Amino acid sequence: MQKLHYSVQIDAPKEKVWRTMLGDQTYREWTSVFAPGSYFDGNWDKGSKIMFLAPEKDGKLSGMTSRIVENKPFEFISIEHLGVISDGVEDASAEAAKGWTGAHENYTLREANGRTEVLIDMDSDDEYVEMFERTWPKALAKLKELAEK
Repeated sequence: MQKLHYSVQIDAPKEKVWRTMLGDQTYREWTSVFAPGSYFDGNWDKGSKIMFLAPEKDGKLSGMTSRIVENKPFEFISIEHLGVISDGVEDASAEAAKGWTGAHENYTLREANGRTEVLIDMDSDDEYVEMFERTWPKALAKLKELAEK
């Protein structure tokens, strides 16, 4: 497991960035960089279960099952991954899940002078580091574009 860090400066107040980052429609837009058709099922409340999903070519769903560890509105959200979803079925014991179980994904927002810095700190299975290195900058650029509208 590796610790990965990403950030972006957005010319918008943190409340707007937060809503853009977590709102259903805009979430789908900026996360489509990771997987076309990405969406979440659940909510962002502390303690809640949430699933991050994307349709596969055969129409079945894949993704992650997670829980919200912390939610301080407009400032910080922490997600703990619990398992994977493969062919539409949750599985915390699959080999693919073992590399993610207990991994955290944290989002911190810091505002100064009407600009918001979004910091992402996440644990990643070694197998996915290269993909995240390619896709996180693109996803954050999309988030920036959406939040600055």
